[in-house]
This record gives sequence, C-alpha cells and structure tokens, in this order.
Amino acid sequence: MQVKNESAAESSDMELMKERFSKLLLGEDMSGGGKGVSSALALSNAITNLAASVFGEQTRLEPMSATTKERWKKEIDCLVSITDYIVEFVTTQQKSKDGSIIEVMVTQPRRDLLLSMPALRKLDVMLLDILDKFEGEQEFKYVSRDANESQRGFQRSDKWWLPTVKVPPGGLSEGSKRFLQKQKKAVDQVLKASMAINSQALTDMHIPDSYIESLPKNGKECIGESLYRIITDEHFDDPLQFISNLGLQSEHEILDFKDKIEACVVIWRRKMNYKDAKSAWGGPSVSFEKREIFEERAHTVLLIIKQKFPSIPQSLLEISKIQCNKDVGLAVLESYSRVLESLANTVMSRINDVLYANYLIEKAKSPPGDDYASSPGLITGTPERAILSDFISLDLDPSEEEKGADTEAYCGKDEEMKIIRQLANIKKFSYTDTVEMAGFRSPARG
Repeated sequence: MQVKNESAAESSDMELMKERFSKLLLGEDMSGGGKGVSSALALSNAITNLAASVFGEQTRLEPMSATTKERWKKEIDCLVSITDYIVEFVTTQQKSKDGSIIEVMVTQPRRDLLLSMPALRKLDVMLLDILDKFEGEQEFKYVSRDANESQRGFQRSDKWWLPTVKVPPGGLSEGSKRFLQKQKKAVDQVLKASMAINSQALTDMHIPDSYIESLPKNGKECIGESLYRIITDEHFDDPLQFISNLGLQSEHEILDFKDKIEACVVIWRRKMNYKDAKSAWGGPSVSFEKREIFEERAHTVLLIIKQKFPSIPQSLLEISKIQCNKDVGLAVLESYSRVLESLANTVMSRINDVLYANYLIEKAKSPPGDDYASSPGLITGTPERAILSDFISLDLDPSEEEKGADTEAYCGKDEEMKIIRQLANIKKFSYTDTVEMAGFRSPARG
C-alpha cells in the first residue's frame, strides 16, 4: 500500500511539473494563440506568485508549517531547475593518449549563475532555519488585533492588519533580547546578500528602448532645478544629509524621488557615452569630468535610498527591465533574490516590532529624566550614526569579539559563511551600468 501511495505521489508531482512548464513555454497564454509573454517574464511571474502565496501569511515570528515549507521547496526547485541547463563554453586542458596536452571546449554553468545560484539556495535555507528557531515557547506573544484594549500590545499604525506584539510586564529577559539580536544580525546578512544579487541581476539587464524614449534629455528637467543645483554644487559632500533634508515621509514620495534620481543617472550616463554634440544625448554644456562626478553623486544617493527603504516597490526602470528582459537566467536570479529579499525584510520587521515593544515597556519603567534607550541602537541594534560604507559595502565578516558565541548570529556554519562571503567579490553594483546603444508581472505600484 505504501509503495502505491508513493507511486501516486510521484505521478502527481510529474503531472504538476508538466502543467507548470507547459504554462511557462506558452508564456501564460493557454490558448496557444501566441499572445503570451516571454519565457523569462513567465518564469519571473511564476516565482513571484509562488512566493506571494507561500510567504504572504507570514505575519508572526514562527516556523512555517511543514506542508507549506515542503510545497515551497518542491515548487521553487522545479522553477529554478532550468538554470542547470544554461551553460557557456570554456577552454580546458586535456591529456591525449600520446601524452600531449591539448585544449578542448567544455560546458559549465554560466558564470553569473555559477556564483549566485548556490548562494541563493543557501540564503533560502538560512531564512527558513531562522524562522524554525522561533519554535516553542517565547517570552513574547501575539494578540489578535480584535482583542480588547487591555489585552493588546504594541501595534504599528502603518500595519494595522498585523497581530499585536505583547511582551511581559517586566520586559524581555537578557537572554531573550540577545537571542533576538542574534537572529536580527543573521537576517541582516541574508538581506544584504540577496539585495546585492538582485541589484547585479538588474544591472545586467538591458535598459529597454521604451524607457529611454520616455526620458527628458537633461538631468535638470528630470529632477527639477532646486535638486539639480544641490547635486551639482561644488560643496556637495554628504548624501545622507541631503536625503535627510528632503523630508521624505510617504512611500509615494520616496518612490517618486527614486524614479527621478534613477532616470537622472541613466541620462548622465548616456550623455557620457554619446559624445557627439549633434546627438540628442550629447552637447558641450557640461564637461565629461563634471558629468561623471554628478552621475557618481546621484548613484550614491540611489544606493542609500535602496538601502534605507528596502521595502518600497520597484522603480519604473526596474519594472521596465523585468518586463522587457528576455534572458531566462537573469529572470531567475532577479525574481528568486527579490522574493528572498522580501522575506528577509519581513522577518527583520517582525523582530524590530518585538524589540520596539520591549523598548516601550522598559522606557515606561525607567525613572523620570532618565535617557534610557535614547539611542536607536537599543531598539534596532544599529549604530547611532550610519556612515556611507554601511550602505554600500557588504559587512560579511564578524569582528573578533563577535566570533565564538555569536558566530551563529552571522549565519552560523563555516560552509554557509563561505558561500555568502563569495558575494563580496561581486563587482560594485549599479542599476545603470549597462547602457545600450539602442535599447512578471511586476509588484503593483502604489
């Protein structure tokens, strides 16, 4: 009987795989009329929709159910398995029968996939393992948002649909706080690594002609005269202060600013590549050296925006690239890293909710006039003042002090850390490094 059940399960899995790949080959147009999207976009959509159905209900710090976890592993393995057959030719030396050395061509996984796919697989496992560590009794608990006022705990006003976090009246114990900080550090490393892979995949995608044609022909028209004067000022030296002075509050404001800065970077980069004054992208108004400085400043601001606000929707350029991309390998890298980045950001947010709820309890207990927890580091575990390298580099190596007992906080096993550290060798990423001579249903905007 058991053999029959296993055979039936295998048959069911095979039918599911056939159905999924038939949809991908038809570009989600099951009529066969040729009106479907590209295979790359269909695959990106499939990974995005799978993650939304699996992780969409992850509202608490708790392990995923065994059924849901098994479904995720099985279906994501099916969708990304196509990258095993995306290869490139490389030369290698072989010894012939007569003892001479000859060079022959062999195949190996494409270089970007060879580096990033094992890392993404490991990041996936690490995130699920982090959630598994919250199994069993915890000092904090979740209360339904419908509970009466006396039972409610900390509630985020911008996430009113989430259950409220309730910590003990005396606050969390030191052991519990250390545990949460360790998990937060581990999630932070996963978040940085997945963001690096996602940004590199987007960089390698071509900028569509339709996006280029929609741009104005100069940066001043794109970002406005006031912002243009600030970025091109001779004494512009603090992008963090520049962003702070903008007073960006709502998600719409942040996204609009990101769109403008990203478009500005593309414009200036194209102007540096089109030196012909007769070209619409050329012109002698600004020297190449100055324009390079302006582009680097805008690019730095863009990187900081991406790091400071990781949960905002994708920009117009990113959406255009994903929709017009024809490279299946890049589609898998971008969508897989994006859903892992989203899950890591969700877990980070849930941990911060618990730490902040504890902060409010302990602050209420502190004597009047005490400056307890005036530093954001006591709430979030981050330094009081961030420096630019915090936003641009990947801090993948723990300090000597943090090794040993805290090694687990940095993703634990040496094998896992080796995979993640490889990401540090990825070249500095830019959304707009690829500027062409001609040129998923993306997450909803707004």
